[in-house]
Amino acid sequence: MFEHFDNPQDLFNYQLGMALTMEHDSLDMLRELEMAAQSDEVKSLFSHHAEETEEQIANVERIFEILGIEKHEQPSPTTKGLAKEGTSLVGKTDPSLIDNVVLSAALGTEHFEISTYETLIVASDAMGAPQVKALLEKNLEQEEHTSDELSSMAKKVAARTIG
Repeated sequence: MFEHFDNPQDLFNYQLGMALTMEHDSLDMLRELEMAAQSDEVKSLFSHHAEETEEQIANVERIFEILGIEKHEQPSPTTKGLAKEGTSLVGKTDPSLIDNVVLSAALGTEHFEISTYETLIVASDAMGAPQVKALLEKNLEQEEHTSDELSSMAKKVAARTIG
C-alpha cells in the first residue's frame, strides 16, 4: 500500500498502521511473558498491562474511524525483534532470574511504544486533529505509567535476586 511517502498524511497513516501492529505484537508478547514470569506479582503486572493494551488497540482503531481511513496494519520489525530477543533470553536463563528478563523485555517494548506515540502526537497536533491527539495522548499516558511500574518492579526483583 505504501511504497513511497509523498506527504505527511501518508506518512502518518503508515505510522498509525505500524502502531496497530506494534500493539498487537505487544499483546502477544505480554501473554508470553506472563506465562514465563515466576512471581505472581510480575504475572499480575503483565495481565493488567495486557488489558490496557487491548484498550490501546481500540483507541488506535478508533483513530482510523475518525480519520475515515481503512484500518490497516503495517510491519513493525522493532516489536518483532524485541519479542524475539525476549523469548530467546527466557530460553537461556535460569528460572531464578526469569522475572529479571521478562521485566527487561517488557520495558524495552514500552520505550519503543512511548517514542512511537510521541511521534504520532506531534503529527496529529500539526494536522489539527484534536480527537486523534487525545486518543494518542491517552495511550501515551498508559505507556508511561506502565514503564514506571515496570521500572519499579524491576528494581524490586533485582534487589531480591541480585542485591
